[in-house]
Amino acid sequence: MSQATTDDWFDTETHVALSRRAFGDINPIQNRHLAAREVSAGHPARVEQVAARTWMIQPGISNVALFETDAGLLLVDCGCAGDGPALRDAIRSCSDKPLHTVVFTHGHVDHAFGLWALLADGERPRVIAHRNLVTHFDRYRKTAGLNTVINFQEPGASGRAWPSEPEDFPRPDMLFEDGCELRLGDERFVVRHAKGETDDAAWVWAPERSVIAAGDLVVGYLPNAGNPRKVQRYAEEWADAAEEMAALAAEVIITGHGECVRGAEAIRDELLTMSEYLRFIVRHTLNGLNAGLLPDEIVDSLAVPEHLAGHPRLQPHYDRPEFICRNVIRRYAGWWDRYPANLLPAPMADRAREVARLAGGVEALAARALELADSDLRLAFHLAEWAFLADEQNPDAQDCYVRIGDRRRDAEQSIMVKLAFSEPARRVAAARARQRG
Repeated sequence: MSQATTDDWFDTETHVALSRRAFGDINPIQNRHLAAREVSAGHPARVEQVAARTWMIQPGISNVALFETDAGLLLVDCGCAGDGPALRDAIRSCSDKPLHTVVFTHGHVDHAFGLWALLADGERPRVIAHRNLVTHFDRYRKTAGLNTVINFQEPGASGRAWPSEPEDFPRPDMLFEDGCELRLGDERFVVRHAKGETDDAAWVWAPERSVIAAGDLVVGYLPNAGNPRKVQRYAEEWADAAEEMAALAAEVIITGHGECVRGAEAIRDELLTMSEYLRFIVRHTLNGLNAGLLPDEIVDSLAVPEHLAGHPRLQPHYDRPEFICRNVIRRYAGWWDRYPANLLPAPMADRAREVARLAGGVEALAARALELADSDLRLAFHLAEWAFLADEQNPDAQDCYVRIGDRRRDAEQSIMVKLAFSEPARRVAAARARQRG
């Protein structure tokens, strides 16, 4: 029996290692309590000076940009709720100037919730965000339970596992539409709106320093433009933002996660390749929709050119190009897959039981799944899932579902795919717990 039937793959060393590759220095405990102020990353923040009076601070899984000016400090993002104290200490290790302005690149739980510790320390900055951040926070409140489940969260000392009460959310003082310009002393900073992973995304350009604070618009792997568990992403506008940033000839990009990008040529290469990659997927998808192809036909025929798929900083460590394709389909063509039986389908368990009956029983279906796994693992996974859904208490079906789910998980590179393909082990563990009473 797979170890994943008793231990959640989310908590394994493999998942933690892959997450650290993508997101930075993740603490597995904090990863279960992203909204808890009392749960920190468990280590001092990493601080890296990237230009004169300019730092990248990594208090946990996300990066923060700090700009010192004669008028005070400009902070871009502030990490998870539990990162607040470490972020405060890191800022004070760089400068003793007061916090003048905070800009949020978007309202995700790992980027916009650590400001409370600085406010508690007496700082009174103006807080600036895109106007859609307010509706983003409203959505967080409405879907706290959903986000708890899909992000594998557990309650903190407050009893909440996800921001849900007014006091959980930072309050912007100034909202912008397309962008704004900030003056701190004699220096100009440009804030630009961009849709990407969210509709409230923004990035900050410091022209006198040739530095961009990009938030999650640049992360060092394939953009998270297709996440199947989350709300709509915006591949086309993400490409627009990448091209706009590329035109500035910046020398440093402070990314939302991971390492900074340095050097004008490296930055231009990454941004323009990213834009081309995203536009290729969008064009392929729209061409298929306009030709009347089914969504599955569009996704199955997606073949990303090697010069895009092989870029070292655009690898599918988190998202996958197929998911981006499906997100474009959802945006333009709705949720129906255009198989008529799936518009008003019979319950999945009923379908699975009928498939098992036609196969000669659950055991026969599970055996065929295992037989098929060596030649067509993707198809075998369907059979294994039908066998389990047809009879969740059948030991053969349980073992088959876990074994094939684990094989699919282990063959994948994307973290979000690995998490999804660890579901069979969790479901079998839950079914066995119910059997034990």
